[in-house]
Amino acid sequence: MPVRTGTSGWQYRHWRDVFYPPDVPQSHWLEHYAARFATVESNATFYRLPARETFEQWRTRTPDGFVIAVKASRYLTHVRRLRDPAEPVRRMLDAFAGLGEKLGPVLLQFPPRMAADPSRLDRVLSLFPSDVRVAVEPRDASWWTDAVRGVLTEHGAALCWADRGGTESTPLWRTANWGYLRFHEGDGDPWPRYTEDRLRTWADRVADAWPGDAPVYAYFNNDQSGAAVLDAETFIREVRGVVPPADGC
Repeated sequence: MPVRTGTSGWQYRHWRDVFYPPDVPQSHWLEHYAARFATVESNATFYRLPARETFEQWRTRTPDGFVIAVKASRYLTHVRRLRDPAEPVRRMLDAFAGLGEKLGPVLLQFPPRMAADPSRLDRVLSLFPSDVRVAVEPRDASWWTDAVRGVLTEHGAALCWADRGGTESTPLWRTANWGYLRFHEGDGDPWPRYTEDRLRTWADRVADAWPGDAPVYAYFNNDQSGAAVLDAETFIREVRGVVPPADGC
């Protein structure tokens, strides 16, 4: 099972000296990052959808086999709240196509107090072509129903397994033949690091849930003080103990 591990974003100024050497200009940070990790999740796409040319540049600046997951625009998930999704989904897909074969999963993260609406979710997921993987991260407990699980399963969309504060904040449903994990904040010392025991538990869960060659994507969103980079490296080591890594990462 290939497990690709990375961080949620790479353009953090406070990572200079923690991850980026002082002699590496910010314009080359993506290249430096891609030499260490096999994947990254772009959070910037949530706040503003870049032009297709930006995605094309990311594609050419990263090595073969590198994968870029993209977070869907907040216009779709937070402004429209999945209503009338056709135009924003089409616009996103047109831009994301600039990544070519390096396009990873598209993440739909919902607002914390957005109540479940399986019919809207079904409509949105139906707009994505079958060759685009979609992960869904609800953050309201009303989504944890059989109806929602059925919609995800029908479309082959992965429920994002999320961890906040060192505790899983979503059910551990397997709704697709691939997986998607997000680590938001650990309970280790110093904050917001994760403990090795916690990351070992997650590595074991991944191995149990997705045996064989199912792809799994894992991203660390605890960017403060470079914790995401350090925890991603630890998770890679833990995963290597139970499953083979993807392209060395």
